[in-house]
Amino acid sequence: MQNLKKLLYSALTCTFLLNLNLPANSTEKEVKVYSGRHYNTDRAVYKKFAEETGIKVRLIEAAGISLIERLKREGENSQADLILLVDAARITNAAKAGLLQRIESNSLENDVPVGLKDKNKEWYALTRRVRVLVVNPKIVDVSRIRDYTDLADPSLKGKVCLRNRKSPYNQSLVANQIIIKGESKTKDWLNGMISNVSQPFFPGDISIIRAVSKKKCGVGIVNHYYVARMLAGVNGRRDALYAQRTSVITPNPAHVNISAGGVAKFATNKVEAIKLLEYLASPKGSKGLAAPTFEHPLKEVNQDPIVKDFGEFTPDKVTVEELGFKNSLAIKLMKDAGWN
Repeated sequence: MQNLKKLLYSALTCTFLLNLNLPANSTEKEVKVYSGRHYNTDRAVYKKFAEETGIKVRLIEAAGISLIERLKREGENSQADLILLVDAARITNAAKAGLLQRIESNSLENDVPVGLKDKNKEWYALTRRVRVLVVNPKIVDVSRIRDYTDLADPSLKGKVCLRNRKSPYNQSLVANQIIIKGESKTKDWLNGMISNVSQPFFPGDISIIRAVSKKKCGVGIVNHYYVARMLAGVNGRRDALYAQRTSVITPNPAHVNISAGGVAKFATNKVEAIKLLEYLASPKGSKGLAAPTFEHPLKEVNQDPIVKDFGEFTPDKVTVEELGFKNSLAIKLMKDAGWN
């Protein structure tokens, strides 16, 4: 069984071992990370952790849904020690599927705010993302839009752009509205908003920002850091120019989503995994992950001038656990409203 586990892990990680300059036969302490975060800047944080603790980080990166399916497929043969995922639905679904294990850590309990951690202690948030409205002021009167529900206003007929229903970010937003406003009002909002959509549903947040900029529509819903990354030129000069033509409206209170981590059920390096999770959730670690990606750390606002220019935000009081609980209903309501 152990030989099979080693063969499976070797096949999955050889490329990443090379990239991280780790010897394949290393006998040093290590932690094997399956990550749904896809930012090269995360590796700088892993490097600092390794330098401070002597624990090597071995990394596999893939889309969150792919990682979850891989973990289910691998079962007890999985070599994953720590699992990092983006979005409330993804991390809570991983817990429901029995892919994580309970851990005891005073550091995590102290560093991660209430509402951003699992009551069963199976996962903890690492960074925060705000769902904002991106508007073209030449198409839409910015003063008339303050909240997500405003996108159902009949005056926006043909002017709303949305990412497709498969987006976990939008699923969590709808779950958020169900919790705050109830199922009936959320249905009304969805029906009104979907009736204002004239374009095909988009595959990603960046494509929505581009469409709003190009006047293909007037307003869309995106994660704040996508706009910030474009404005900073991360995606190139053209996307920076596109983003400059838009305005960002941050609802108050705002729906806040997360990236989060948990220790894999069959982790063979549990102690090392907990240490890395504690490091990533610490003020230093959370800021290390969030600052270069324009996300928000767990307990403060990203201080980059671009993000600060989006305005202050007050998170609503919906917990991540509640978002995960309402995810299935949110998907049903989206489908019923014609959100493809």
